[in-house]
Amino acid sequence: MGDRALLIELDSLDAVLALHAALQHGRPSGVIDLVPAARTVLVTVDPAQLSLSEARRWVDRAAEAPPADVAVERTEPVVIPVRYDGPDLVSLAAVLGLQPAELVARHQAATWRVAFSGFAPGFGYLVSADWPHDVPRLASPRTRVPAGSVGLAGEFGGIYPRSSPGGWQLIGTTETVLWDTAAAPPALLVPGGTVRFEAVP
Repeated sequence: MGDRALLIELDSLDAVLALHAALQHGRPSGVIDLVPAARTVLVTVDPAQLSLSEARRWVDRAAEAPPADVAVERTEPVVIPVRYDGPDLVSLAAVLGLQPAELVARHQAATWRVAFSGFAPGFGYLVSADWPHDVPRLASPRTRVPAGSVGLAGEFGGIYPRSSPGGWQLIGTTETVLWDTAAAPPALLVPGGTVRFEAVP
């Protein structure tokens, strides 16, 4: 990717998460950023400190490291208060063969991990080993999804940080601010972080 970045292509999201965790551990000087996505990890470097060939060797070593050698940083989860009042809650529960209350309980019980960011500033694609459902997207996307909408699609959960079109199934809303340019970092949800949802009236 030019003279300042490598794009590593992988076969699965699990492989992306494993490599991203390995690269976060023991980053050499000169690595500017690590950007995971659904099937790739972008590594940007300062070539004055770290050449692309040196960066490639570091990535290869990290990819070969067994999971036991990777120290995954454990942080307190971000707790998101949610009103489970989404327009798709009842219909989605029926599609999944659940009662609405059971869907809400499962959504809250899961510990979600921010796999990667994208779509809009502050939008984190959330995954969870506790969430077994493959949620169908809407047949016709909405032209406007309100900011703070809590949605599900495929294997992912997410929260719309601003009003935008979208085709995810909406199960609730939150007033949590996900993107604040005055904060450091501006995104509340960052790759590798964990999230828990908590019901509020």
